[in-house]
Amino acid sequence: MEILNSDYRIKSVLGRLEMIVDNENERIGKDPEFDFKVSNAHKSRCLYELTMLFRDLTPADFAAGYVEQMQSLKKKLALNERRVEAHLSAVRAVADILKNAIQDADADGTYSQEQFLYSESYS
Repeated sequence: MEILNSDYRIKSVLGRLEMIVDNENERIGKDPEFDFKVSNAHKSRCLYELTMLFRDLTPADFAAGYVEQMQSLKKKLALNERRVEAHLSAVRAVADILKNAIQDADADGTYSQEQFLYSESYS
């Protein structure tokens, strides 16, 4: 009975994790309201639950359904990794543009405090 209960719980958590990853994959780059922090918290929770559920199992205890579901999830996670990396790359590019714009605005032809200090030391 315990194995059946554990089997159901594992399949349930794997299913939840798959839904979370599918949702994230669908919304990254399309939905400006998407909350990465919340999504990551949900993924972390599922991974923690899976760790707890799998800790007492041996590879022989893995049902064929786990393997199939985990292979599907692995493909979705690979896509998720590419999309998250692309998103982070875009965020870095925007941050660099903003940083350069701020630096350009600061260098508007007036002297900075460092330039005054430099010129005073040669007086």
